[in-house]
Amino acid sequence: MTQRDVARRAGVSVRTVSNVVNNFAYVSEETRAVVQQALEELDYRPNVAARSLNRGRSNLLALVLPLDVPYFTELAAHVVDRAEERGYTVLIDRTEGTAERERRILMRRDRSALFDGFIFSPLGLPADELRNWAGRCPAVTLGEIQVEGVDHVAIDDTAAARAATAHLASLGRTRIAAIGVVERPSGNTAAHRSAGYRQGLEEAGLPFRPELAVPVRRYQREDGRRAMERLLDLPEPPDAVFCYNDLLALGAMKGALSRGLRVPQDVAIAGFDGLEEGRYATPALTTIVSDKQRIAELAVDRLLERIEGDQSEPVQLEAPWRLLVDESTTGVQAEVRE
Repeated sequence: MTQRDVARRAGVSVRTVSNVVNNFAYVSEETRAVVQQALEELDYRPNVAARSLNRGRSNLLALVLPLDVPYFTELAAHVVDRAEERGYTVLIDRTEGTAERERRILMRRDRSALFDGFIFSPLGLPADELRNWAGRCPAVTLGEIQVEGVDHVAIDDTAAARAATAHLASLGRTRIAAIGVVERPSGNTAAHRSAGYRQGLEEAGLPFRPELAVPVRRYQREDGRRAMERLLDLPEPPDAVFCYNDLLALGAMKGALSRGLRVPQDVAIAGFDGLEEGRYATPALTTIVSDKQRIAELAVDRLLERIEGDQSEPVQLEAPWRLLVDESTTGVQAEVRE
């Protein structure tokens, strides 16, 4: 079945059928409806491979993420949805946040030829290697690291961390700890969230106490539990904790409860990322909710602009976030989770 057959059935030109199939503008609604009916009656299926070959594209996007972190799993679903809306298929590569896997995925030239563009959240590669990679193909980076010469989508980590810390201070908590300090070769999310934490303390008139800022190796539940136990062994343990992601917060909550403490009565706990898992914790988790759907939309749309030939200067795009106050800090269930 060809477009010529559809044109004959609909009584229009082949060009008009092509315009409808490719969703081009300047086709009247009446004509579009006639063509759509003919497409359905003849069960027309476009030859996607031939269309992509003619355009010199694969219609494939690579999504390169550390999927051991649930935040990125949730984000990936939104990226796939947005790409499908725009007529693209997404193939996902898991990096585990290591330089070795990121290097293996990104530095192979055959992969650059396979995909029309990359959406990538780098964690392990040093800045010089990322600069060498930039420009090989259209790309957008997410999250921690902004690569020179590449478009970037993120939220304002500093402002969000400041809001979480300010919320804890507004509850009358005076020994507010932070779990999540970490040093990576090129990452900066932890630094931004640490800056926001300190700003929140300063605005509340509270001193920064180095012993309450606990480093972790990874942003996983077990790291949060161990960090909380370390804090609880202090002569003066904290009465509130801001965790740099929700997994750390869930681990910290487990550590507090295992010591017989009540959350939030004895220690209030807040996280960051707005994971679905936090909604079902007991108590439900107060957290910074990143607008993952908007992050995905911004990343996919910007990448497709590059694929279409946009040669403008790289941009830093900022997605919205909000503080979701829930049971782990107030003891009161949030009225609206969505």
